[in-house]
Amino acid sequence: MDDDDRIPRHPDLGTVTLQQILEALVDPVRRSIVTQLCDAQADVRCGGFDLPVSKSTATHHFRVLREAGLIRQHYVGTARMNTLRRAELDEAFPGLIDALVTADRKPMAGVETDSQPVAGAAAGRKAVAT
Repeated sequence: MDDDDRIPRHPDLGTVTLQQILEALVDPVRRSIVTQLCDAQADVRCGGFDLPVSKSTATHHFRVLREAGLIRQHYVGTARMNTLRRAELDEAFPGLIDALVTADRKPMAGVETDSQPVAGAAAGRKAVAT
């Protein structure tokens, strides 16, 4: 099998709409993948991400991101590697990745953590994080 046969198709970002990008990023697992790739100093193999999902579910998330034009995948040996298409995305959608990563790193307002109560929660009642 030729290496080119193993490389999945990647869309031309000129054909990708902002709607497609935003739909791909609505899921917190996919946002986490993009943030981790943004922070990485090199390409990351599929198994190298810190994800709270099964391998098959992670594979689905990678496919959605690839088909939306957010990541590029290629093989190094038997490992499928992932690269954020940062330069292309910055050119097509200026500021989008910076805004996404900045927002993804902020704690969500109104979500209870172990150390702080939910803002505006009624006294004596615990809010449920969803």
